[in-house]
Amino acid sequence: MIVSAAVCPHPPILVPALAAGAAPELDGLRAACDDAVRRLAAHDVDALIVVGGAPETRAYGAGAYATLRPYGLDWTSPVVPADGYGGEALPLSLTIGYWLLERHGMAAQARYQSVAFDADPDACLRLGAELAGSAARVALLVMGDGSACRTEKAPGYLDERAQGYDERVAQALGKADAAALAALDPGLSAELQVAGRAAWQVLAGAARAEGRKGAPAARAAEAEPTAALLADEAPYGVGYFVASWALEGGTL
Repeated sequence: MIVSAAVCPHPPILVPALAAGAAPELDGLRAACDDAVRRLAAHDVDALIVVGGAPETRAYGAGAYATLRPYGLDWTSPVVPADGYGGEALPLSLTIGYWLLERHGMAAQARYQSVAFDADPDACLRLGAELAGSAARVALLVMGDGSACRTEKAPGYLDERAQGYDERVAQALGKADAAALAALDPGLSAELQVAGRAAWQVLAGAARAEGRKGAPAARAAEAEPTAALLADEAPYGVGYFVASWALEGGTL
């Protein structure tokens, strides 16, 4: 079952060495991500799984590695030959997830699972349920960006629908509202260049799977999810959210 989750964005510029002179602009967002990971680490779990969008849905094996070489930074972890021989590179979302976990000494213990950006919501929910059932106590680090259309200088230019979309996502993440995440429209999400829709719906599927276990009333109350929205920003016209969920009672 899933007992905790953290949600973080995955822009390459979250890494200070890539952001260079703009790094201080993301100090608050970076600190919120570190806070979310620390909260995740506070829970005793059997499996830590990083989930993020990519061109295809698949799990990555032990030989996978994180690298920022495609983005201009000579950083790879764990260290592999320059040509990647003997392993395969994680997609960007999982690479940033790896980088965040490595800052807390947790990267090596995690599993890495991508979900196709255009995956059907039902497929995302099923994947979430599968991940939730893959161990007795599961923690998810869910990587995803919001709309890329918040301003005229945003990657997708200005779309008046983007603000409302991101507000709905922020509200859902801040309330552990799995139903609201599950209801996100994939068509609108694609039009607004949302990179996190599929990953958030995997989280929704995991949380809903926990809620369908038919626990007795006392245990159900004990398992009432709690959530905290730690960041809601759009510094470059792209929505970035950080959230922490606890799904077994207690404190975040």
